[in-house]
Amino acid sequence: MRCQYCGYLDSKVIDSRPAEEGSSIRRRRECLRCGRRFTTYEKIETSPVMIIKKDMRREPFNADKIKRGLLAACQKRPVSIKDIDGIVDRVEKAVYTLGEDEISSRRIGEAVMDELKKLDEVAYVRFASVYRQFTDVGSFMEELNKLIHDHD
Repeated sequence: MRCQYCGYLDSKVIDSRPAEEGSSIRRRRECLRCGRRFTTYEKIETSPVMIIKKDMRREPFNADKIKRGLLAACQKRPVSIKDIDGIVDRVEKAVYTLGEDEISSRRIGEAVMDELKKLDEVAYVRFASVYRQFTDVGSFMEELNKLIHDHD
């Protein structure tokens, strides 16, 4: 594994432990040249799941896109990166557990919103406003009213 600090190709593993609910291994490494430590993750290679977009285009599932969307929705909110990574991990696990070759982007978006709703309602509304592409104040208010009624 190449050192992220000096680029040297040789390192030694200091510690290994399961991560992401056992779906990967986290390894702490130490560069044999500069001595600095860094973390790597080893994941099982999975067969690609294709996402069917609203316009019927297909693209490979990419958990990083979910994380970017969550980071934007949670900006300046009391939500930790650990919480965001947890959502990404749970949604990714759900996608691969389905065992389907193709899944609609709508199902993924709904799964993300279900998770986010439990974590932070403001971030949920932010994510929903982009995901559902509210076109007017009425549709936005409708979503807010659903959230208020779910609280009661």
